[in-house]
Order: sequence, then C-alpha cells, then structure tokens
Amino acid sequence: MQLNTYLNYGGNCEQAFRFYEEHLGGGITMLMRHGEQPAAQNVPPEWKNAVLHARMTLGGTEIFGADIPPDRFQPMRSAYLSLTLNSIDEAERVYDLLKDGGQIFMKMEETFFASRFAMLRDRFGTSWMILGPRAGMPG
Repeated sequence: MQLNTYLNYGGNCEQAFRFYEEHLGGGITMLMRHGEQPAAQNVPPEWKNAVLHARMTLGGTEIFGADIPPDRFQPMRSAYLSLTLNSIDEAERVYDLLKDGGQIFMKMEETFFASRFAMLRDRFGTSWMILGPRAGMPG
C-alpha cells in the first residue's frame, strides 16, 4: 500500500509545482496538460494548457496535482503539507518563500516542541506546516 497527497489548483498547478521544484528541491517527474490527452480534440481551448495530472517528488515523498475549474477550486482547509527542515536557517528561508503572497495562520516562532514552527497557506492555495525540530524531540 502507498499513500500519496493529491493537490487541486484553480489554474496554477504548473506554476506551483515549478515553484516547489525550484525553491524546495522537488523534482517534477510527470506533467500532462489537458491538450495532450488522447481525446484532446474534445478539450475546450481555454483548458488545453491546464494541468490534467502532475507528479513531483518532494521531501522523500511523491505528491500529485491537477488544475480544476476555478469555480470548484477552494484553497486547502483543515489539511496541511508538513515540511520538516534540518536547520533554523532553512526553516526561516522556506517560511519567507511560502508566506510571500500567502496567508499566515501562525507566524514562525519557537515553541515547546520545535525550534521553529509556522502554519500558512501559500499563494497557490496549498497549506503548509513548517517545522524545525528541537534537539531531542521527534520531527
């Protein structure tokens, strides 16, 4: 059995995945647009470049994503991608990248369980927990 996370976007899946690839060290392993599927002649022109399915390796796991019609898209709620970083500097760097244009739910700070912890939604609609583990505490 394998469990993967599937992220839906309101038209910016490729932009989000390219951002995560460039800034978080991920790697896009597959990206297919609606206009590249076998029945592409049936795809409305405004959907030809929308992402039908994408895969990315990130942080030792694989995430999937796709664009959905903007009227059905809602930013992530009550679910987070939890990203554990190896240093305070790296946690701060990632926090600064992801908060730009996003919404902060809990600002980056030291907690009893972490040297750094934050919760936010990035500009693409993905919600994140950023964790810099405290020595001796599980990540």
